[in-house]
Amino acid sequence: MAIFNLSDKLTMPTLDQALPGRTHTMPLSAPHHVLGSSLQAPFAEGSKKLLLGMGCFWGVERKLWQQKGILVTAVGYAGGLTPNATYEEVCSGMTGHNEVVLVVYDPGQTSLEELLAVFWQCHNPTQGMRQGNDVGTQYRSGIYLYNEADLQLAEASHVTYATCLQQAGVAAAITTEIMPAPEFYYAEAYHQQYLAKNPGGYCGLAGIGVNYS
Repeated sequence: MAIFNLSDKLTMPTLDQALPGRTHTMPLSAPHHVLGSSLQAPFAEGSKKLLLGMGCFWGVERKLWQQKGILVTAVGYAGGLTPNATYEEVCSGMTGHNEVVLVVYDPGQTSLEELLAVFWQCHNPTQGMRQGNDVGTQYRSGIYLYNEADLQLAEASHVTYATCLQQAGVAAAITTEIMPAPEFYYAEAYHQQYLAKNPGGYCGLAGIGVNYS
């Protein structure tokens, strides 16, 4: 069995170092535990989607399904090198994946900018490869978009929030990665809507105390 240390979790692995993964996907059959919608495509006509990484995906997903206009949320892994990684593999630091939430929303009820405001305000985007006490590449801050217009809006929101932090006296720089959405791999079924099934479960989600405006 391979032995991994903290330094492994703070550095993205190279292609040669990354775990090989597998070809089969995680089996999912149950609908969304809260919203009742299917976790997998096809999604509602006219809906839009994005991936958000804000630390441990349990609390992030709960925060997001509570927002207006949300049709589907699902937790998974993205931004790394290992296809169809398991949770244990992601935790090793040797997949490069981030813990992310797939968000499918109705643009007639909410907007990308409203969701980005939730993103910026509900975690600390200045911590690099960690979020609070959760340390590793899987906990990095990230926004992953599916078209160029959304990418530009996300980049603009980064500038806006950086100004908000500066005005609030926060010297730390934002470390959030903003990029075209990589392939999304669903996490295991027991992770989906975890805090709805386990209300007393761990949630490390915490903002920096600065509003997005």
